[in-house]
Amino acid sequence: MSTAAAAPARPGQVLADLLPASRVRDIALVVGGAALTGLAAQIAVPVPGSPVPVTGQTLAVLLVGTALGAGRGFLSLALYALAGIAGVPWFADGTSGAAAPSFGYILGMILASTVVGALARRGADRTALRTAGAMLLGEAIIYAVGVPYLALATGMSATAAIAAGLTPFLIGDALKAALAMGALPTTWKLLNR
Repeated sequence: MSTAAAAPARPGQVLADLLPASRVRDIALVVGGAALTGLAAQIAVPVPGSPVPVTGQTLAVLLVGTALGAGRGFLSLALYALAGIAGVPWFADGTSGAAAPSFGYILGMILASTVVGALARRGADRTALRTAGAMLLGEAIIYAVGVPYLALATGMSATAAIAAGLTPFLIGDALKAALAMGALPTTWKLLNR
């Protein structure tokens, strides 16, 4: 692998590909993505009637996947999950372990990061509309895994799990998608100048 400066942005690249290629870069990006997700998870606001708080975690997950690409995004979120299971207190509210009712969302985040990373490699982060679509798909994946897990872990009915684990978060997630919708295409425009 070369340590020379990266070439200008080309189709098929994600933001991380613009850094000089090396194993050290890839390891640093994977660890950094896991740490960013852990830090963002500490921005947690309780939701009345729900065991799941609103966090900055989903935005971090989607940005990590988009910026790093599918492979590094997957590894980063898998590292985040495994370290949290092993006891690193960086899940929401400084928790760790796989016993929390919200752990299904973390599993969904691994898949979502991988999917948005693959979409970013196909240019989904280059325009506002495509970025919004990728972010909303990523959020849908997180809920598709997290809400059923919440229902199983707590014994809630599907309706109750949707009311506690999906509905209260829709507006916040739309705002997170809007942030990404502005930030990612703008970053590409600045880099391509």
